[in-house]
Amino acid sequence: MKTITLLHPGKLVFGDEALEVFKNDFIASGYKRLFILTIPFLIDHLSELLETFKGKSIEYELDMSILNEPSFQEFNVVLEKAKSFEADSIVGIGGGSVLDVSKLVAAQLKNTQTIDEIIGIGNLRERQTYLACIPSTSGTGSEVSPNAIFIDENGGKKGVISPFLVPDASYIYPKLTLSVPASVTAATGIDALTHCLEAYANKFSHPVVDVIAIEGIKLIAENLVEACENGNDLEARTNVALGSLYGGMCLGPVNTGAVHALSYPLGTEFHIPHGLSNALLLPYVMEFNLPKAIIKYANIAKVIGAEIGHTDEETAKNGILKIRELNAACKIPSKLSDLGIPITAIDKMANNALEIQRLLKNNPKKVELEDAKTIYKAAF
Repeated sequence: MKTITLLHPGKLVFGDEALEVFKNDFIASGYKRLFILTIPFLIDHLSELLETFKGKSIEYELDMSILNEPSFQEFNVVLEKAKSFEADSIVGIGGGSVLDVSKLVAAQLKNTQTIDEIIGIGNLRERQTYLACIPSTSGTGSEVSPNAIFIDENGGKKGVISPFLVPDASYIYPKLTLSVPASVTAATGIDALTHCLEAYANKFSHPVVDVIAIEGIKLIAENLVEACENGNDLEARTNVALGSLYGGMCLGPVNTGAVHALSYPLGTEFHIPHGLSNALLLPYVMEFNLPKAIIKYANIAKVIGAEIGHTDEETAKNGILKIRELNAACKIPSKLSDLGIPITAIDKMANNALEIQRLLKNNPKKVELEDAKTIYKAAF
């Protein structure tokens, strides 16, 4: 069996008291200048926490500038703010974009490496600043992953992947997700399911990760519709958050494949949210992969409640149908044309997707340029 390394935060807290645990942990840490990245929507949820910090003579500065998938230019602005504040600690409280920026700010605050030097896998050499992450959506798994994704000056997506981006501590507080709109819950939830699914049906899959991935798939498939239809159902929200956490745990040791690679151009070219892009493309990529992933897809089909067929291939096909039904139940569009993407964009999107070889190399079936075009065409 091949060797695998799993990287997780030094402390991981999950549950209804997670925010309270963070508060107490941070007060006990002795840090006194906290730079907080968050979003305006969450300020009311954080008012008690911030008042407590004031009473403990902990100075803090808020940045709420990251509202969409971040660019390196936006990151640099936030980094300069954190430097000017002379932060001794960083916390990200928000969705994946906020967490990704928080992670890189903590890494670059005292690092002399340039952005160009750290892009890619394993190039970032250090992080000296304390980092905590608290997700407000259930989707990216960034709170436990070594990844941070940004848009470069050419509009393409670039990743910084390093053990130093794994936070010192992560606090998953499912109550923060209760007020997330149904459309965002759906897209981020399928994104999390895709993290698990692409790690499980992966050219470099591993039994250690398989256990985490298949449980994440099951949790999300069983609870996402309820979380979308009844946003106040804390049990459903908690189970989806746990599935998302498991998806994040898959991203370091195995990572994703063609669904994510093909989704990137939808974001960079047409500003389609990342989770929505993944959700829409997932069943089409599964159909493409099927000949090379029959057993794994059949196993997935069984845990998501698909009808068991006479053969593994039939069961696997029923699983893909079940994914389509899950998307429909969550009101996720089924066609790229539904998102206003012109069919004339296929060639450019396919060419851009083929550049994401760090993900495509993981796919169970090799994706060539014409394959990418065929998948996009099927999705119209």
